[in-house]
Amino acid sequence: IGAHIASAGARKVLLCYGSERIKREGLFDTVSQNLADHGIEHIELGGIVSNPVISKVREGVELAKHHSVDAILSVGGGSVLDSAKAIAAGAHYNGDVWDLFAGKGELSSALPLFAILTLAATGSEMNPYAVVTNEETHEKLS
Repeated sequence: IGAHIASAGARKVLLCYGSERIKREGLFDTVSQNLADHGIEHIELGGIVSNPVISKVREGVELAKHHSVDAILSVGGGSVLDSAKAIAAGAHYNGDVWDLFAGKGELSSALPLFAILTLAATGSEMNPYAVVTNEETHEKLS
């Protein structure tokens, strides 16, 4: 994956994942080493839950902007990928990322997105959409 990310010109990625399982099973170390081997720094965003929530997306957007990442890397299933899609869009949006879901904002660009799927059963890998829940309003929108 590092070679693909490097060929896109990215030197710093936000690495998004769900549970600590990827660390226990060694996938995190493998991915981290591969990125390092290609001169790519990574910032971690773990703890993405099934049926992703806007608060975690907002946290990812903040990290992406604060660390000036060049790309987003999703390692996980559909919920991680949906969150990563939203973060990639929100990183270039000058407002609350929820605006993009609520129809109050327009997407003009996004960070490049790369994915390592650990569960390809959700369909998220087959479309440009992300489904996220706003915990405050109890809305689930794409």
